[in-house]
Amino acid sequence: MKRIAIFASGSGSNFEAIAKASVWSDAYEVVLLFSDRPEAYALNRAEQLGIEAQVYEPSHYPDKRSYEADILALLIRHRVDLVVLAGYMRLVGETLLQPYQNRIINIHPSLLPLFPGLHAIENAIDVGASQTGVTIHYVDEGMDTGPIISQESIPIEPADTYDTLKEKIQKIEHRLYPETIEQMVRKDELFVKTSLTERI
Repeated sequence: MKRIAIFASGSGSNFEAIAKASVWSDAYEVVLLFSDRPEAYALNRAEQLGIEAQVYEPSHYPDKRSYEADILALLIRHRVDLVVLAGYMRLVGETLLQPYQNRIINIHPSLLPLFPGLHAIENAIDVGASQTGVTIHYVDEGMDTGPIISQESIPIEPADTYDTLKEKIQKIEHRLYPETIEQMVRKDELFVKTSLTERI
């Protein structure tokens, strides 16, 4: 069974969806919630679900490299196989990307490469797009630029507002993210057979 850590900076609704889905999976388990913000509501969700949560505040570190080095040590201690970003509002750096190459994924509320970065839902409405959707992708050095794993589209109706479109997108996210993770972890070729601790 693969061991998953979820990174979240805010509400954590995708974290909760994945964690609840994992209860019924024999392929993966959520062993850790990590956050960079002590006020993140995702931490409350983790407590309610009985999942360990850790908060490391970037302001307590001299630079990004030392910050991510401590995160990496945390992941190694928990023998994490896959890192899942779910509303984590920081770009991941080389200190984590190198040891977890092709094992960090993210979800984004648009059909990438359209509307990367923040405000994807607003931007889709503002330009009059006829559709948008959800993308799950591997994480690289850029912002929402990694290879795409899965996508699902939805039409943007004339009456849609930010709130109605966000609700539609979140319904897709809460289903598509657990489904995609399940499919990924069942494909053993995506994971090096030796453990992370043996490779570092």
